[in-house]
Amino acid sequence: MKVLVIGPSDTGSRGGMATVIAGIRDSKYLNKKFEIEIHPSYIDGNLMTRFSYSVFAFVKFLLTYKRYDLFHIHTASFGSTFRKRYYLKKIKKAGKKAIIHIHGAKYLEFYENLNEKKKHKVADFLKQADLVLALSEDWKEKFEKTIGICNCEVLNNGIDTETLGIAVCDTDKNQNKFVLLGRLGERKGAYDLVNAVELAVKKNPSIKVYMAGDGEIDKVKAQVKEKHLEKNIDVVGWVDFNGKMELLKKVSTVVLPSYNEGLPMAILEGMAAGKAIISTTVGAIPEVVTDENGFIMEPGDVKALAEALVVCSTDAELLRRISMNNIEKANSCFSMKKMHEILSGYYKQVCDEE
Repeated sequence: MKVLVIGPSDTGSRGGMATVIAGIRDSKYLNKKFEIEIHPSYIDGNLMTRFSYSVFAFVKFLLTYKRYDLFHIHTASFGSTFRKRYYLKKIKKAGKKAIIHIHGAKYLEFYENLNEKKKHKVADFLKQADLVLALSEDWKEKFEKTIGICNCEVLNNGIDTETLGIAVCDTDKNQNKFVLLGRLGERKGAYDLVNAVELAVKKNPSIKVYMAGDGEIDKVKAQVKEKHLEKNIDVVGWVDFNGKMELLKKVSTVVLPSYNEGLPMAILEGMAAGKAIISTTVGAIPEVVTDENGFIMEPGDVKALAEALVVCSTDAELLRRISMNNIEKANSCFSMKKMHEILSGYYKQVCDEE
């Protein structure tokens, strides 16, 4: 079976979708069972770069798509969905099978803010697919209820647990150190984290937080300076995978106080690296983070966030227990191999293969 995976370039784009696509591309398990090719449909850049690349990618698709049996289309909100409608229209007109894989924390918000005409277009796009993949049970239920689709299944994100295991470290040594991995700004709770550190250092002045990601870097740095927290918060900015690994080796805990999410790669990666998790009750996070492996709170609860920072930085026994629980959970539930085994089943299901 020939499978074409369509989505943002795994080399020219940042973010979770590109990471998932790179994992499929490199999967020995999937490539033994299927002939998989990647079709980059988008790259990061200015408006002209994004537009011209998207047009070029679609023209290239039109010249080659009839040779494939199954199409695995990765999409997110806004322009991503409307661009992928053109791909799906051609695929279904040719009588081919297609899976729509939804990413992006704001997908339901995006849908609910559309006018009725555009809502109909998005719903029709998803209903035309042979299968829609959601990142969690929570998302599946909400897609079915809000959009009215009945062709949806769950595929949790997977991570390279073996590589991330290298970042497991002595929690006692790095107990006071934390990292936020994600786009810096309001949605990921970056400003809430700065405010929480301001409270937490009154109880433990040794707390150190690294904030790694692109986004509103200068605004976050200005807030840190305004609160005189330069010794406690290091706004690192964007880091590649190697830089992320180095940060994970330095810390005991991953913090992600987001206002909306799907199933964040940062949390799964932190778990695989044996880190405690501090996050919020949004998206699929409550399905992953419990009292056994971290702390969750309502978005915007700065006081609870500060308290979690203090507990992690002072309770060594708790951190050791959480570290062991997260390594076990990541390996058993969220490994890349596990994800690809489930995805393989969906490929066969859609194409009616045993």
